[in-house]
Amino acid sequence: MSQKETFLGSVIDRLEEGVIALLFAAMTLVTFTQVVARYGFNSGAVWALELTTYLFAWMVLFGISYGVKKNAHLGVDAVVNLFGKKGQRTLGMIAVIASMVYAAILFYGGYEYVAKLFKIGIEAEDLPIPRWVPMVILPVGMALLFFRFSQVAWRILTGLQDGLVLGNEAADAMKEYLDRVAEEGAEERRKKQDPTGSV
Repeated sequence: MSQKETFLGSVIDRLEEGVIALLFAAMTLVTFTQVVARYGFNSGAVWALELTTYLFAWMVLFGISYGVKKNAHLGVDAVVNLFGKKGQRTLGMIAVIASMVYAAILFYGGYEYVAKLFKIGIEAEDLPIPRWVPMVILPVGMALLFFRFSQVAWRILTGLQDGLVLGNEAADAMKEYLDRVAEEGAEERRKKQDPTGSV
């Protein structure tokens, strides 16, 4: 990958992480203030639920592409593991191409929907903003998802990755446990070698 592509990926990585954190913080703040307002002062903002819903939708759609970046999406790889490296790469490319087609179709549909909302000019139900503004995340989120899958496709094609890497919580937990056991064993051996505790 060229330095320009790496720089672009790095910028998008940081932007994605920052936006997700900001959305989560905003959603938490709005929800918390609503709880305090309703239970403490018997009042609340009518628009808060709609805003929280939009913030959550934005967070989910940013999170989908972020999950691809972090290999956090769960999947069943029992069939894929039956194949060798070449077969895994082929199946990985098929899965990535299918995912890119899916993202492209949803991007197109999202773009058309947002364009119609923009043309019609209707407002959101409770927020005093045009409805297309919160809905713009549909094409943006799908464009990010397409970008992330194109990165995966590039890594498979260049041999940096064997297939579509999926999150494996059981394997991750087992590795973490074994690392901890090995660390504790090394610490015990050090203590046996130096019983005074002076290292």
